[in-house]
Amino acid sequence: MLNYFLKGETGTRMRFMGLVLSTVLVLLSVVTLAQKGLNFGLDFTGGYLTEFTTNQSIELKQLKTFIAKNHNGEFELTAQGNNHFQLREAPAINQSASNSSNDWQSAVTQSTDINATILSSAYIGSQVGDELFEQGCLALLAAMVAVMLYLAIRFEWRLALGSVVALTHDLILVLGLFSLLQLEFNLTVLASLLAIIGYSLNDSIIVGDRVRELLRVKLNASISVSSIINSAIKSTLTRTLITSGTTLATVASVWLLAGTPLQGFAIALFSGIVVGTFSSVCIAATLPELMGLSAKNYEVKIDSQSQALMDMP
Repeated sequence: MLNYFLKGETGTRMRFMGLVLSTVLVLLSVVTLAQKGLNFGLDFTGGYLTEFTTNQSIELKQLKTFIAKNHNGEFELTAQGNNHFQLREAPAINQSASNSSNDWQSAVTQSTDINATILSSAYIGSQVGDELFEQGCLALLAAMVAVMLYLAIRFEWRLALGSVVALTHDLILVLGLFSLLQLEFNLTVLASLLAIIGYSLNDSIIVGDRVRELLRVKLNASISVSSIINSAIKSTLTRTLITSGTTLATVASVWLLAGTPLQGFAIALFSGIVVGTFSSVCIAATLPELMGLSAKNYEVKIDSQSQALMDMP
């Protein structure tokens, strides 16, 4: 079935349709980010983080309802394990908000139905959050610069630009997904973005290497670039799908079994692998064709003096 879609005009048409779809998704993601923004976690915004355990088994929804009765501000409650919970609060704006924090702690520890034990309670300052955000952005920028330098050395500029565009596409779509669903954006999600950069680049390089190898073969000079790109994708697709499939299975296991702390990391990495595999075919391999990639770009050029010596009888 895959071989059929990658043959001739059908494969070319599918790639160009994928490129149009990617363009639409990027525009929608940018609009979503502009309107909703990202839901930054306490790692970046600052606030209170409290961990506690309960002696009795209690459902998360029931515990959240109980705390809400004794808490005036906004909070986020997550289950970290059996009878182990974590509560996050926004920074206290006034004294009454600060008092409400103490009220819910007293309520859960004194309640006979819950009988909680506070394990730790800490305040993360907004200044620390600002520093973490700045350092995270610098890490993303450094990774992107390193990638561009590597691609500039390894590939002809059209293939290099296609890989960079595909990489940017993957990051924007993942950020757009987090903005649309208002999922918490924390340090683990930021770490997953760095992993996505490496993974997306790997797929693009595999396809780009194969395209370059086929363009350098003199027998392929008479074959259209579109057919060569289709052949390159066809020859690498099985490897790409196997690699992506096994990685997705691992990430899905983390998503389903590792619990709430790593859920954002797993969602970002899962979606990044999916769109990265898609973009390596529809963007990294298709965009260079639109920019005029051909076998002539890989012909060895010699100076006039060397040519004259070669033409001598």
